[in-house]
Amino acid sequence: MRIVVLTGAGISAESGVPTFRDAGGLWEGHAVEDVATPEGFERDPDTVLRFYDARRRGAAAVAPNAAHRALARLEGAIGPGLLVVTQNVDDLHERAGTRNLVHMHGELRMALCTACGSHVRWTEDLIDRPPCPVCGEPSLRPDVVWFGELPYELDRIEDAVVACDAFVSIGTSGAVYPAAGYAALAAAFGARTVELNLEPSDALIPFDDARTGLASVRVPAWVDEVIAART
Repeated sequence: MRIVVLTGAGISAESGVPTFRDAGGLWEGHAVEDVATPEGFERDPDTVLRFYDARRRGAAAVAPNAAHRALARLEGAIGPGLLVVTQNVDDLHERAGTRNLVHMHGELRMALCTACGSHVRWTEDLIDRPPCPVCGEPSLRPDVVWFGELPYELDRIEDAVVACDAFVSIGTSGAVYPAAGYAALAAAFGARTVELNLEPSDALIPFDDARTGLASVRVPAWVDEVIAART
């Protein structure tokens, strides 16, 4: 069985990772265009670097929850048949044990060198302009996909969505593309679609199975069902 799981902010919120964008469209009191666009970084790099340094430290201080652990358990049961595609930039899936994983919006624990284009593992602050480990230039920025930039590994994701038997959306609003279109794409190729979310999303088409509630409750229960069906 081939399963693609798409996760969003809702799965990490229960671990204490802020969803950042509030009802007023602000991220921690900042306008999105100031801290999540290339133009914002060009205008005021110090504010952007401090913002993501704080996010990196905050994510390191929390732990995976039952939903993250359940997906790692599912990977242990079905192996490479499971691909987790996350819109989140934290590393909670990895720390829970998931390995077959795509961070389509980048990672807080990675840095991108604007001088040489290298992607490097990074855990420290960037505000002091440390040199790139590859080229030596002080040109590191967060390796996070900002608005107006192309998400990572889109071909791999689309190939997996088209070929999957089940597509599962967890903790995501279904409002940001291209991720918002994956459920409809999977359904068009015959996959069963499942949504596990705190409240129904703005999906293009109805899910075959939509369950509302906390991810820490709904995801382990769904994983139990999938594993039981295989035995």
